[in-house]
Amino acid sequence: MSISNRPYLIRAMIDWIVDNDWTPHFQVDANYPGILIPREFVEDDMIMLNIHPDAIREGSFTNEWFGFKTRFQGVEQQLGFPPDAVLAVYARENGEGLPFPKVDYPDVAPVPPTVVSDDTKQAAKPAKKKSHLSIVK
Repeated sequence: MSISNRPYLIRAMIDWIVDNDWTPHFQVDANYPGILIPREFVEDDMIMLNIHPDAIREGSFTNEWFGFKTRFQGVEQQLGFPPDAVLAVYARENGEGLPFPKVDYPDVAPVPPTVVSDDTKQAAKPAKKKSHLSIVK
């Protein structure tokens, strides 16, 4: 099985849109299993998301999961979904972008990656072993 080109194309389109000083938006399938979105902003089974770097925080756009924090009506929320849930990436200013075909839903909902805080990262580091070497003068 080959790797999907969708996440690569999406990331490239985001870069192109931002490089042109436009505002990248996602159109996301709100019915895709396992996604994390604010349901109260869903219209016609889709949600439109501003993903400009100034509008999101802690963005991660991997081949398996797109995750970031953004604000809705002043309240910060964590969003996440697999690239297959993205139906289009486009520039708000002129609509230029790239649509994607809707894909069949997976039999098992994707699991978002575990969010690891800085405190958890510190605790997870193995203790340093004392070196067996000594300084010789």
